Amino acid sequence: MARRRGSNRRRRRGGFGVLYKLLTTLVICVVIVVALTLFFRVDTIVITGTERYTAQQVEDASGVEHGDNLILLNKHELVQHVQEALPYVQDMRVNRKLPDTLLVEVEECGTPLALIQDGSAWLVSPRGKIVEQKDAAAAADYALIDGCQLLSPAVGGNIVLSTEYPFQQQSLLDLIAALEEEAVLDQVGAIHLDDISVLTMDYAGRFQVELPYGADYHYKLRYLKLAVESLETNMTGTIQMLQDNGEVHFIED
Repeated sequence: MARRRGSNRRRRRGGFGVLYKLLTTLVICVVIVVALTLFFRVDTIVITGTERYTAQQVEDASGVEHGDNLILLNKHELVQHVQEALPYVQDMRVNRKLPDTLLVEVEECGTPLALIQDGSAWLVSPRGKIVEQKDAAAAADYALIDGCQLLSPAVGGNIVLSTEYPFQQQSLLDLIAALEEEAVLDQVGAIHLDDISVLTMDYAGRFQVELPYGADYHYKLRYLKLAVESLETNMTGTIQMLQDNGEVHFIED
């Protein structure tokens, strides 16, 4: 009988021990939540990387206000708000610097290209986002995309070509992205999509470059730069790059 009572007491003590640990853990969690709520408030917002927009425009678009909780801040929503309000913002990096500073690094898109449609010039970023709508006359300041039509264009949305050939849209996106990454987008005067068998572009003010759809455009552009460097500065003509092996044919005007 004595042994049974001792065993019961040990069980009760063990049960109280588990309950004590649970209560302790709960109290610690409550303290942490209260601390996060009362402290780590946004006092300073540091915005860098802006050129087209001001830091104040980015701050206003973010929806973040001084006094907001720094730890509980939803960075994904912040980025989404800014990119929706400011179309030229391409990427953002958001970091917290405790106890009270929010760091926002902005990357704006490169020089857009223009696609003229229904009297408007729709400006398209190198990543295929429509960043602005202007009067068609303003298109003279930009490289042109022609031979295609946009489907329901809207500022802030991605381009969708009204075409039955999906490879046209993907090839266009791949090409302009490669042109930006290879730092030769400023050499392009126009990209033509009117021929579904070959993609052409006006390049360096002297050449028409013929490229296949669906190509590795980074690879093609590296060979294109070498080909242009090998030609005399007064030469003009057509550069054909239709083979997969990097072969280049030049037809002088």
